[in-house]
Amino acid sequence: MTWVKVCGLRRASDIAVATAAGADAIGLVLADSPRRVEPDLARRLAAGSELPVYLVLVGARPSEALDLAGYIGAAGIQPHGERAAHTAAAAVKAGLAVLRPVRVGPMLLGPEGVAGEVPSDQIPLLDRHHPDLEGGTGLRIDPEWIPDMDREWVLAGGLGPDNIREAVMALHPWGVDASSGLESSPGTKDPALIEAFVERAKKT
Repeated sequence: MTWVKVCGLRRASDIAVATAAGADAIGLVLADSPRRVEPDLARRLAAGSELPVYLVLVGARPSEALDLAGYIGAAGIQPHGERAAHTAAAAVKAGLAVLRPVRVGPMLLGPEGVAGEVPSDQIPLLDRHHPDLEGGTGLRIDPEWIPDMDREWVLAGGLGPDNIREAVMALHPWGVDASSGLESSPGTKDPALIEAFVERAKKT
């Protein structure tokens, strides 16, 4: 059964919807974004969540990421930016789970595949490359850009209730992650879209 993360949540009511629908984890964005939450709000949301919480960070130093995870009570992090490798390694050493973003595009296929540089103790999260954005592009990945993966990995990028079944059946990811495709407006989640996405991902 597909592992499902609902990202960019800002309201306890949306976390409750994701939980009831059967999601496996939620993501809280602590970077510049319409979905950004401040650490104090993130801590309150995490305290009320039955699901593991992942913090989406951009450019965070290892010490900063660990301090935030400890303060908020997060189970894991999703580090973007030039410090991602060091921050991810520190998080694993501290006992946190790591979703390691990998930006995918037609010219970014290295000799070891799209996730060849991600250590085995981290789970690659594949998202569409964008020249100006670290993540949360809302753009889909062309299936031809992803070779067969012999490890657990998470698909992100432009996913929603209308295309999740097609994506899972075509690419067979271990997990999926959605954010902007579950919104009625930037930063505002639609409970019906959350519920439909989780249920369809789980039943595919």
